[in-house]
Amino acid sequence: MIRPLKFALALALGLSAQGASAGMVEHSMGTAEVPDAPQRVIVLTNEGTEAVLALGVTPIGAANSWNGDPWYSHISEAMQSVEPVGKENAVNLELVAALEPDLILGNKQRHEKIFEQLSAIAPTVLSERLRGDWMVNFALYAEALGKVDEGGAVMEDFKAQVAATSAALGDNLAEEVSIIRFLASQIRIYQKDSFSGVLLDQLGFARPENQDVDEFALRVGKESIPDMDGDRIFHFTWDSGDGEGLAAAEDALADPLWQGLSAVQAGRVHTVDDAVWNTAGGVLAARLMLDDIARIYGVSATN
Repeated sequence: MIRPLKFALALALGLSAQGASAGMVEHSMGTAEVPDAPQRVIVLTNEGTEAVLALGVTPIGAANSWNGDPWYSHISEAMQSVEPVGKENAVNLELVAALEPDLILGNKQRHEKIFEQLSAIAPTVLSERLRGDWMVNFALYAEALGKVDEGGAVMEDFKAQVAATSAALGDNLAEEVSIIRFLASQIRIYQKDSFSGVLLDQLGFARPENQDVDEFALRVGKESIPDMDGDRIFHFTWDSGDGEGLAAAEDALADPLWQGLSAVQAGRVHTVDDAVWNTAGGVLAARLMLDDIARIYGVSATN
């Protein structure tokens, strides 16, 4: 699980090595020999795409955003020249090869089965996990790109934004914040080993007891709506484009059990963007999530 200590270790072991350069990079599948200054980078996860953009690198190809055509709205302008190569779990290997990359960045959870094929195309570096590990992965991607110092600067800026937002929130951090995601087939109650959970933990928010654990999520149905309560609820919806996710969310939000939650009764429920609070999963989305929290709580966070 990634907690603040793990984040600090990632910085200390990875991004703080002044003057480090690419070469042999250890990753989840072994060691890769990468070019000193890769020019044709393909990135195969959404959180990895956010990392390379934050590091000033425009990839030649990238995994499609989970929603968007083909990119999330918050990265679409920066990705105009980038070739989509399929979803994270359905990479078009022929297209990847045709783009002639000199470095491929991916993730073991998604790409272990095609690692040998990817490595035959170009040096391939795979991070270990997704969920709440985007900062650990960021350090690895920065190393592979030969941008250790730039990565350290990005993370220092991000840490400063977290600290400023936390300070501005003050006593609001005592609220138990509940994070809920509606999908067509289930409802998820997100815990601390999730993208939003890591950031809420870094800010210092309290969480309801069933969410205050180092796990990913509880997958439940409407009968578990009473378990979704908190002092404040943030919710978002995954819809694949067929409207089923949106319909499921509408149905749950109209349910008497939902209407009876204390946060609903108090008017402390907020609809937020699925891409920003969950799906994009990287540094750019994390910054936007911090902006959302500051706006919703009516605080000004400056660093």
